[in-house]
Amino acid sequence: MMIRLPILALILLLLSGCNNISDKQIIENQKKIEASPYEPKEYVEITHPEWSKNATIYEVNIRQYTPEGTFKAFESHLPRLKAMGIDILWIMPIHPIGIKNRKGTLGSYYAVKDYYGVNPELGTMADFKALVDKAHEMGMYLIIDWVANHSSWDNELVSRHPEWYSKSPDGKFEPTPWYDWEDSIEFDYNQPGLRQYMTDAMKFWVDKTNIDGFRCDVAGFVPIDFWENTRSELDKIKPVFLLAEWESRDLHKKAFDMTYSWSLWNRMHAVTTKGENMNGLIEYLAHDVNSFPKNGYRMTFTDNHDKNSWEGTPYTNFGKGLEASIVLAATVNGMPLVYSGQEAGMNRSLARFEKDSIQWKDHPFAHIYTRLFTLKHTNQALWNGKYGGEMIRIFNDKPQQVLSFSREKNSDRVITLVNYSKNPVTVVLNSEYQKGNYTELFSEETYLLKGNDTLSFKPWEYHVLVQQKN
Repeated sequence: MMIRLPILALILLLLSGCNNISDKQIIENQKKIEASPYEPKEYVEITHPEWSKNATIYEVNIRQYTPEGTFKAFESHLPRLKAMGIDILWIMPIHPIGIKNRKGTLGSYYAVKDYYGVNPELGTMADFKALVDKAHEMGMYLIIDWVANHSSWDNELVSRHPEWYSKSPDGKFEPTPWYDWEDSIEFDYNQPGLRQYMTDAMKFWVDKTNIDGFRCDVAGFVPIDFWENTRSELDKIKPVFLLAEWESRDLHKKAFDMTYSWSLWNRMHAVTTKGENMNGLIEYLAHDVNSFPKNGYRMTFTDNHDKNSWEGTPYTNFGKGLEASIVLAATVNGMPLVYSGQEAGMNRSLARFEKDSIQWKDHPFAHIYTRLFTLKHTNQALWNGKYGGEMIRIFNDKPQQVLSFSREKNSDRVITLVNYSKNPVTVVLNSEYQKGNYTELFSEETYLLKGNDTLSFKPWEYHVLVQQKN
């Protein structure tokens, strides 16, 4: 076979020794030389763990989860969570909590006293490892909360390395400026020694306990080059999953698999309980499609520990539109989160710094989550990042009441229809490109879309239509 090469490729061939290079290597060299600067490049450079492509996530508040508030007691809930369709367990911080300037009786998980230790209130290191092993045996993955921005006032680093902390204008330790985090003091990431210490500590947990990654607290307050380097070092141990408590596309390039979608929560809250129109929500979805990295994951939610502690319950934040918001958050582009107790219909804010056990009971939300997550696992249209389908708007004649879109990937298609309003509505869908037979996820009723279809909805009613396969 004759291979025609440009002059530069021939030069490379001669320099490398033609007797020791294969046709494949020659072609690869040619590709490198002829690579066009106009070829599109994927923004996300990290490789997501294979198991995350259709995953769901669950935030575990160990302290409040059971009367015992321990790792061992939580283990009994794993079969239930597995059956509901949970893949990733995010455990809130497990480290010892500082005593100095502590908030409340038990303190905040986020005032870390020892990055290598386990909070004895939750159990032992052996107990934690057993939890990780049990989760893995059941086909689940486990990440822990990591607080890199600040530590407790009595962390040993304060005396060992005072130079690793930020200082006030008068040279004193200080909490993160502008926030009420008086029980902690902020690190100074201009210090290389701190960066190495924090990276080594994270590597310790992956290596010694076999966790699958981290949820990183206030990730945007820590320099991105620290995260990018840490990600590369962690991946050398095993493929990890990193979730940033932040909402910024630059974190996706080389550091984080997933960031928070605070914006979606805000837009849904604005429509359901603040009386605003749908324009902001439509704008969010448009920006998600047009500006967000195709292979970046967004975490979507109706509750988490911060919202629950400081801004009320899902019931107060979404009112009668709560179920519709749960369905919307689980079918838009993103990975849906469930916070501890949501599936039991928890309708109160858990105490942040005291013992306040969740009251567990059967609730319809658990059924809703199970249906949604089963669909997410099996239907590629709802998978995460580039593995899932793009949201395609289905225009309708009631755009200020009804949100309608489809997602399609390979041979799978899902349509989400939500009357996101307090009024009943009859709507005509411009569904010319979505013709076909569908089964509604929850009612299991059959729908035939012919192109300009008329449907009626009760206030806050929703349908998730799954296309039937031939």
